[in-house]
Amino acid sequence: MAWLIVLLFVLILCRVPIAFALSFVSFLGIMLTDPGLLINIPRKMFNGIDSFTLVAVPLFILAGELMTQGGISKRLIKFSQTLVGHLPGGLALVVVLASMFFSALTGTAIAAAAAIGGMMIPAMNKEGYDIRFSTSLVATSATIGPIIPPSIVLILYGVIASVSIGDLFIAGVIPGLLMGIGLMIYSYFVGKKHNYRSRAERASFKEIITGAKDAILALLMPLIIIGGITSGVFTATESGVIAVLYAFIVGKFVYKELEFKALWNILLSTAKTTATIVFLIGNAALFIWFLSFNSIPNQIIDMLGGISESPFLLLLIINVILLIAGTFIDTISAVSIFTPLFLPLVLAAGIDPIHFGIIMAVNLTIGMATPPLGVCLFVTASIGKISVPKMFKFLFPQVIILIVILFIITYIPDAILFPVHLFNG
Repeated sequence: MAWLIVLLFVLILCRVPIAFALSFVSFLGIMLTDPGLLINIPRKMFNGIDSFTLVAVPLFILAGELMTQGGISKRLIKFSQTLVGHLPGGLALVVVLASMFFSALTGTAIAAAAAIGGMMIPAMNKEGYDIRFSTSLVATSATIGPIIPPSIVLILYGVIASVSIGDLFIAGVIPGLLMGIGLMIYSYFVGKKHNYRSRAERASFKEIITGAKDAILALLMPLIIIGGITSGVFTATESGVIAVLYAFIVGKFVYKELEFKALWNILLSTAKTTATIVFLIGNAALFIWFLSFNSIPNQIIDMLGGISESPFLLLLIINVILLIAGTFIDTISAVSIFTPLFLPLVLAAGIDPIHFGIIMAVNLTIGMATPPLGVCLFVTASIGKISVPKMFKFLFPQVIILIVILFIITYIPDAILFPVHLFNG
């Protein structure tokens, strides 16, 4: 039955939607195994989406939409510019810093690429930045979104792998910071080489305080979410409700930029995105059950032989596979496919499932800024009105930096897991 996995990827390469590819392979496999098991399909799909934890997905999507419409992103950009705008490559540093702030609010790469890119790419053009550099940087910076909590990717992984969402959120902080710091160092040297500066002088203490006051409500939200989860005040799912209420109150009554007439489109967009994700998860649940029923993960372990007993080699192979897959499969679909395939191998090798979840998330989000189908590249290329291949000169060094950070995360697990151990005491 392992050949059905090959068929799945053939269907994906033939541009069959991931959810339908998963359901077709599962249906075919069940027909060949025991047609009488077909009666289980509706129940297994329903069981896959019948999870309280999954309620967090539409909530965080809605919170992100409310924040984008509520004027939060432009305040984050303004505050970031006060902090680092005077340095070489100041606006580039602003892009990365603002993406880190924005990612901590929405947890999605596309939202960050669209919101930050829409404001920063024209501003960087006006200051004389190379359009190839600015568009590629916005795309790679946006990949921090699915790593820094709250993260929809980590929520889905946690549901499929049955691990703590709170622990995944805590473990995602340091990798996200490392990715941001790596891109900021690169941007600094590019700015120094080309003499890119957005302001001549360092911001005064008064300017920094003023900017912080304007952005403080936006910056407090991730602290409230992480603090509430780690202290046990509310669960990761309940934190989604807090995020929605907070985003609505701040956008409507504090910043006063969120219009009631915009709520319908916000809710409609959230519903469409959620429906797509839930349909995919239902089919992924069927696929997972089919794999387990036929012991396919065990067959893969037997095929790998001694490699599955070496954590170093196993993680190297998985990294390569996920990096390649991330370039042509969207992140949420890839998590649904690869988690049930790789998790039994990882557990058999004694690798922490929290650690593996972060490795998977970082791998797949790098793919969002990697050709041929990196979705963030197309978002920023559209904003900058250039073709994706023109971005390659500046894009590839940034992707290499992210891959180096990925391997640090992979082979120095204590660097990202120590906060989890600290909070779990």
